[in-house]
Amino acid sequence: MKLRVNIFNTSSNLPLLAGVAKGFFAQRELTIEIQNTPNSDEQRAGLADGSFEIAHAAVDNAVAMIESGKDALIVSGGDAGMNDFMVRAEIHTMADLRGKLLAVDAPNTAYALAAKKILKLNGLLENRDYKVKLAGGTGPRSAAMVADPQLAAGMVNPPFSFSVREKGLKSLGTQFDLLGPYQATGAFVMRQWAKANAGALEGYLAAYIEGQRHVMNPANRGEMIALLTSSFKLSPQAAEGTYEALVKPGSGLAVDARFSDEGFKTALAIRAEMEGMWGGTPPAPDKYIDLSYYGRAIKAAHAH
Repeated sequence: MKLRVNIFNTSSNLPLLAGVAKGFFAQRELTIEIQNTPNSDEQRAGLADGSFEIAHAAVDNAVAMIESGKDALIVSGGDAGMNDFMVRAEIHTMADLRGKLLAVDAPNTAYALAAKKILKLNGLLENRDYKVKLAGGTGPRSAAMVADPQLAAGMVNPPFSFSVREKGLKSLGTQFDLLGPYQATGAFVMRQWAKANAGALEGYLAAYIEGQRHVMNPANRGEMIALLTSSFKLSPQAAEGTYEALVKPGSGLAVDARFSDEGFKTALAIRAEMEGMWGGTPPAPDKYIDLSYYGRAIKAAHAH
């Protein structure tokens, strides 16, 4: 069966790339077509209209879909985001961002909300102290931050958080250090598609889990750094730094692509606070998640 999988072109998808390269999906008679999305608005619209079957991105995007009446469903975890709060060289503290522009993908989901929360914790409020500017997904956004002196800050994850350092940007801290546990990238699908294609979804998740295990196995470090280098055209230093970020406990890839209940509650709480949704009180997470497919998949996954 052919599955179209839509992703941001970032290193959090190394388990998917490894799973394809090692034949884990093919072993389950799945053919994977990888699509790269330029931004989260296009990804959310594409999943809803059937342009692809599976999306990998910050699962807050699935929450946004569900709250707008699209019957999406989160089916696995993946990682804690690995974002750095990156700034231009002339910015030394959060206070230096007064009067500046924050580069974001979409203004009201995921890492944009996390960035706004970080700035609020440092006494800065949107439209009073800074403004946001749309700059696309992580790759385009990091390139825009390098090229445009007006874009003073933005959330950037690997490998771009390492490659932009080589072009003069710097980090004021990781999202994990600044906000704590966060459920970032995960897999989400449309609920009706999942019901109609449970076997394919479970096979996909099993192969993805195997890819995650392969990436995180220290015996495969050199192979995975080589795959990062070739996939993202990285310098040796950026590739090595990216791999270390991926396997860092807590802030990197989740073991077996597990979903973080604690991290998801944080994501919902940030959305409630920063967007004023649900009267400021985050809802129970159950309506957004169905981990039964994952539960069956992990039983079928092989060790790597």
